[in-house]
Amino acid sequence: MNSIISLRLFLVLGIMVFSLPSLGQQKYQKILELSYENGPMISNGKDWADEIRDLVSYRGADIRLGWRKTSNNFYNKLYRYPTFGIGFSTALPYYPEIGRPQGVYGFGEFPFSNKNLDKKLYLAYFAQLGLGFNLNPYDSLDNPLNQYIGSELNAYIHFGFKANYRLNQDFELFSTIGLKHYSNGATKRPNAGINLAPIAFGVRYNIDKISPEPLRSIDYPELEKRGYWNFALYLGSKNYEVGDPSYFRGGFGVNYLWDASYKYRIGLGLDYFIAPGFESRYPGREGTFSNQSSLAIVGSWEWKLNDRLYMPIGLGAYLHYNSENQESWFYERIGVRYKINEHLFGGLQIKAHKAKADFFEFTIGYTIPGKIQKVVGN
Repeated sequence: MNSIISLRLFLVLGIMVFSLPSLGQQKYQKILELSYENGPMISNGKDWADEIRDLVSYRGADIRLGWRKTSNNFYNKLYRYPTFGIGFSTALPYYPEIGRPQGVYGFGEFPFSNKNLDKKLYLAYFAQLGLGFNLNPYDSLDNPLNQYIGSELNAYIHFGFKANYRLNQDFELFSTIGLKHYSNGATKRPNAGINLAPIAFGVRYNIDKISPEPLRSIDYPELEKRGYWNFALYLGSKNYEVGDPSYFRGGFGVNYLWDASYKYRIGLGLDYFIAPGFESRYPGREGTFSNQSSLAIVGSWEWKLNDRLYMPIGLGAYLHYNSENQESWFYERIGVRYKINEHLFGGLQIKAHKAKADFFEFTIGYTIPGKIQKVVGN
């Protein structure tokens, strides 16, 4: 996928994104943002990483198309009139060591407070998740220095903070600071991951001259607090060493979650993981159930972005693990999930050990809602 094809895809998606909100009865404000960014590449402390860091002075640009609901309703009061959309990011120069990193992504931007929405200066935080490409991966002959990335296609993640200054009804200036990450989730080694810390300056054009409606008292709907049993199947692959084939990785999780608030669920559960291929990776050693499986207890937290989309975050501690499978005593998980109906859901998470990717978990699951235990609100 080259830059021209990617930009065309972005524009087609942008037209689709902008046409969808107009089909409903909700009022939407559509926006266009352009920005320039500059910042350092973060080294992992290795000699080769320090050498690449000194050679790469990152400069890039972003274009984003987005929309936000402007109606004074419960959702907007709860999430402070968020903005959602799609974007395209590109490095401006080509760096022989890492290529010209680019990404197509979806994003969400959330103001810190409802009170500042009508003021000239307001602050927000944002998250971007998508597909990264156009990198120059490791090659033992042509590019042996780049041990950050082993594949041309990668996950693209960018999160941070944003300050907006409103010039008039049409234009706003903004600046962001955050962390940008490219990684393939250990599907192909090496995979230390490219980390950038850019500061961006940009301009925002409000295509629709619609401002958020003035806040007034909103009646909160009833919150039906109940428990949920989540059963999830994890599927993925992992490349353990440079030059070796990738092996299947998978698992199964059972979690019990509770509605803590309108926005969050918390819970506790068990994860079981399998890592076949032990005998191929360690010739002469026997693969057993014990050295190809692991079991963990996991604390779960879910951020409900809307009725169907939510972000699972987990921290697990192994009851049994194997260092041969590149596991340590605890792991982290973060991702996105989509609720297909009352029971079925699908999603993608990344499981990591000490912030180092273990594997991407393509997830499908089944939810069993419990009985309503408590009703909060009107």
